[in-house]
Amino acid sequence: MAGSPLRFLGSEWPWRSLAYLLSGSMLGSACMVAVAALALFGIALALMVVGLALLAGLAVIGVPVATVERSRLRLIDPVPVTGAHRTPAGPGPLGWMRTRLSEPATWRELAYTLLLSAGLWPIDLLVAGGVLVLIGGLLFAAGAALINPETEATLLVFSATGPRATAVALLLASLVAVAGAYLVTFVAAGHAVIARTLLGSREEELGAQVAEVSRSRERLVNAFAAERRRIERDLHDGAQQRLVSLTMKLGIVRVELRDAGDDLAALLAGAHEDAKRALVELREIVNGVHPQLLTDRGLPPALTELARRSAVPAEVEVRLPGRLPDDVEHAAYFAVSEALTNVVKHSHAAHVRISGRLSDDVVLTLEVEDDGVGGAAVRAGGGLEGLADRLAVVNGTLTVSSPRGGPTVVGLAIPCAPGADGPYGMTTGAA
Repeated sequence: MAGSPLRFLGSEWPWRSLAYLLSGSMLGSACMVAVAALALFGIALALMVVGLALLAGLAVIGVPVATVERSRLRLIDPVPVTGAHRTPAGPGPLGWMRTRLSEPATWRELAYTLLLSAGLWPIDLLVAGGVLVLIGGLLFAAGAALINPETEATLLVFSATGPRATAVALLLASLVAVAGAYLVTFVAAGHAVIARTLLGSREEELGAQVAEVSRSRERLVNAFAAERRRIERDLHDGAQQRLVSLTMKLGIVRVELRDAGDDLAALLAGAHEDAKRALVELREIVNGVHPQLLTDRGLPPALTELARRSAVPAEVEVRLPGRLPDDVEHAAYFAVSEALTNVVKHSHAAHVRISGRLSDDVVLTLEVEDDGVGGAAVRAGGGLEGLADRLAVVNGTLTVSSPRGGPTVVGLAIPCAPGADGPYGMTTGAA
């Protein structure tokens, strides 16, 4: 309205505002009847069970009204309004009722319903209906004067007949339509502000929802870690042991049949080598799923072994006072592993340095620095974005400094607290 008045008049917003006010007047009048009926019959029958049920229904009548109102708000507000209700603590209607009556959002929704019933809907109807009736009356007068030129039309201070009356009526109808578009939109916006204030989530409720989401995420992380350990155990105790047995048997058969024909000997030798390669690959998979060294000795030795196997020479200097929570150690290990993979793939580096420490005993900080070509950045769908997502699961953060020409420094910060397993026997390593 303020930025481009002419463009506003040609847009859909005046019509959407008009629809919002008209639908609000219908919803408000229905709410007025429902509130009055529940209140009157509930008070009259208060000594009976049915009366108490009616009063309880009056207390939660705002819940369905708020649902409808949040949908109506999309007419003039593109930003959705979310509620703040929790999942019922118990099953059935009684559990639902106890939860709703204990929530501040329910009482705010009731307050909005009472306000809509008592005052908002008459204002909506007066503004929207008044504009429509006035425009309709002027158009009717213009049409009557056009059909019957002898008809005298009195319009405000004007009194005219015939074509002159028609022109004056159309001019006034246009002015009323322009002014009405602004008035209707202004009133609709004010109504929407009240609705959003009373029906939207408050900061404390959003905080409770965030806490619940954090707890749910923690449960998912723990479930994923347990499933990962189960897969590692199944691979280690099942498929890996069978491959070891097969490799040994093929080796024995190869020794026993060393005097066999060249074709059979070559076939056995090839099968033996295939089995050994499959065993090596399976061990790599098992180590990638759940590194045993990380479980047994902790993060610094696991990072040292990771650096030793890196295609780019790497140096590790990680000093920690003791064991960290399992989820922190695993997130840090796999994040560093992903960072090293990116170095090998993209940096053309000749050396990598991995350093880390526990800052203020509450934040694990790690840095992976390489002397490559630089230019790394967090991009949608890229490896660094996946790394950031992995850290976000444990409330960690990722920073990247990578000017053109290098060096590239990938920083990881994970909030945690030291474990109770004692200090590391080895806190530094090099490869």
